Amino acid sequence: MKKSFLIGCLLMGAASVGQAQVYRTAAGIRLDGERLGLTIQQRVFEKSTIEGIFAVGTREVSATALYEWHRPILGRRLNYYLGAGAHVGNLKDSGAFTGLDAILGLEYKVNGLPILISTDIKPAFHVNHEDWVALSTGISIRYVILAEKKKKKSLWPFGNKEEDTKSKSKKKQQVEEKPGVLDIFKKKEPPKEEKKKGLRGIFKKEEPPKVEEKPTFRDIFKKKED
Repeated sequence: MKKSFLIGCLLMGAASVGQAQVYRTAAGIRLDGERLGLTIQQRVFEKSTIEGIFAVGTREVSATALYEWHRPILGRRLNYYLGAGAHVGNLKDSGAFTGLDAILGLEYKVNGLPILISTDIKPAFHVNHEDWVALSTGISIRYVILAEKKKKKSLWPFGNKEEDTKSKSKKKQQVEEKPGVLDIFKKKEPPKEEKKKGLRGIFKKEEPPKVEEKPTFRDIFKKKED
C-alpha cells in the first residue's frame, strides 16, 4: 500500500508544472498514530515551504524542521510535496535523541474555505534512540493564516479601466492612419531628387553667400537729394 502511494504520487506529478500553492502561512494539528502534533508551514519561495512539527507521544517529545518542495496535480489546489530535514527530542527511558527525516505527501486546499488537508509518509533515522529507523504516516489539518496575495480588483464596473483606455487610444490611432476616399484620388507628389554633382561641380569653388551692405547716413541723404 505504501509503495503504491509513493509511485502514484510520483507518476501524477511528473508532468505537472506551474505554481503549486495558494497560501503563505498555515498552521494546525497533525495526527500520527499515538502522537499528536502541532504543525506550521511557511512559504519561503514560489514552490517551497518550511514546516515545523512539534509532536507529543506517550513516551517521547520531539521537534522536527523540514524543507519541502511542492508540485501541482490537476490544478493548484491539489499538490504533492517532498522534503527533508532533521529532528531533536527526548525519550522517556534513554534521554535526548536526534536524527534525520524525509517526507512525501499529498495536500488539498478546500475550495471556498481556508482549510488545508494533507496526508504524508515520514521516514526517520534516529541517533541515540531505541528504534534506529521509524516509518510513520500522518494526517494534518491546517488553517490558512495568510493567503496568497490577490490582484486588486478595479471599481470600474465594465472590466479593467486602464485596459479600456489603452484599447480606445489604439483604435483612435488606427482610424487616423487609415486614408479617406478623397486621399486615394489625390496625386502623390514625387520625392524631390537632389541634383547630382558632376566632376566639374566637385572642383568648382562654392561662392560665399552675399552679405547685404547696410545703408549709412550718407547714403540716406544722397537718396533724398536725388
